[in-house]
Amino acid sequence: MLKIIHFKVNGRDVELAVDERESLLDALRVRLDLTSVKKGCEVGECGACTVLVNGEAVDSCIYLAMWADGKSVLTVEGLKGPNGELNPVQTAFIEEAAVQCGFCTPGLILTAVEIVGTGKDYTRDELRKLISGHLCRCTGYENILNAVERVVKEKSSESKLKIFLVLPKKRFRQKRTKSFCSLLEKKEVFAVRVVSLTAFVYNRIVKM
Repeated sequence: MLKIIHFKVNGRDVELAVDERESLLDALRVRLDLTSVKKGCEVGECGACTVLVNGEAVDSCIYLAMWADGKSVLTVEGLKGPNGELNPVQTAFIEEAAVQCGFCTPGLILTAVEIVGTGKDYTRDELRKLISGHLCRCTGYENILNAVERVVKEKSSESKLKIFLVLPKKRFRQKRTKSFCSLLEKKEVFAVRVVSLTAFVYNRIVKM
């Protein structure tokens, strides 16, 4: 029996008639031609078919397509930027040589995207456990771990160095050509809001 479902796939609204027994894997790979979603074990063991459903990694081979009704699904095809640029996770996998045959790579990348999206810091052992649902016969996992660890650390460093400066609006408009450094030197900063700052940077800012 067919059921009409409506869901988002890589940001695009999709309407699809699916069999009640049809897996999300088949709906994405066969019906929507999203071939980054790999068909491996078909029993939820290898992780090759991993996609994100509402931001959570799932094995699409054991996830019914009808369960995706009203939800948002992300595959690797949806990671590219507006000009075709790679996602930071994809860049890390390439630069850390974490790809060989590539069959397991899309699923691993999406799991890494989920991990990075939590905004948490993880130890290498914690990351090892988080990717343990993926089987890779080529890389030996170390380069994969290197790539995931790298992008997690990069994300963490970015968030720790975010400083929001609130400047007097009139003053800023009158002297918008002045550099940020000169504003600090002349003590024309009205307020400093520090978000997720290291102690060293915090001390440097408040003493200016």
